[in-house]
Amino acid sequence: MPADQKNANRFVLIVDYGMGNAGSVKNALEYLHIDHVLSAKAEDFKKATHIILPGVGSFDQCMKNLKKAGLFKLLEKEVLTKEKPYLGICLGMQILAEYGLEGGKTAGLGWVKGNTDLMRPAGELALPHVGWNDVKVEKRSLFEGIKAPIFYFVHSYSLEPSDRKAIAGTTDYGGDFVSAVETKNIYGVQFHPEKSQHAGLKLLENFLNK
Repeated sequence: MPADQKNANRFVLIVDYGMGNAGSVKNALEYLHIDHVLSAKAEDFKKATHIILPGVGSFDQCMKNLKKAGLFKLLEKEVLTKEKPYLGICLGMQILAEYGLEGGKTAGLGWVKGNTDLMRPAGELALPHVGWNDVKVEKRSLFEGIKAPIFYFVHSYSLEPSDRKAIAGTTDYGGDFVSAVETKNIYGVQFHPEKSQHAGLKLLENFLNK
């Protein structure tokens, strides 16, 4: 199928919940010529072929915003029931956990067993973890065709899955932490593909091919 025709069959919903770095994600999708919308409307969730939830902020506030806007049930319907591909970026990955400990213990989406907690890097490494870092790939799915999996990170918390089978990649920052997860149609990355140049764009393309 020609690339233009394949792109025409994709419609990406970027979840609008009042937090995050949606502008950078929109720019990346525009560069890839992918039809998309930043929205919280049920009709857009229904039309979407893929769902991206980016995020910068706190776990507890994110979950409050999602529930207040009625997005929790919409996400469950489209991602869990209809099995549309979901990509959580940074905070969007962290909330996949059963609960988070930022701002007090808060229930997450619960799609990946485990919790999100403050990182504790060894030595004198500071938080937040900011800058470029390698990902040691454990599942090639999102990373197919990426020869140098180096991505841009900005975070102090990380998802700690209790099921090792969900881990798609790890990164070393004073000790290994989980930087990518994958379970069925659900994907999460702790780094920012939309800010990670060629490798990030390729990862987004791989996700959009799901």
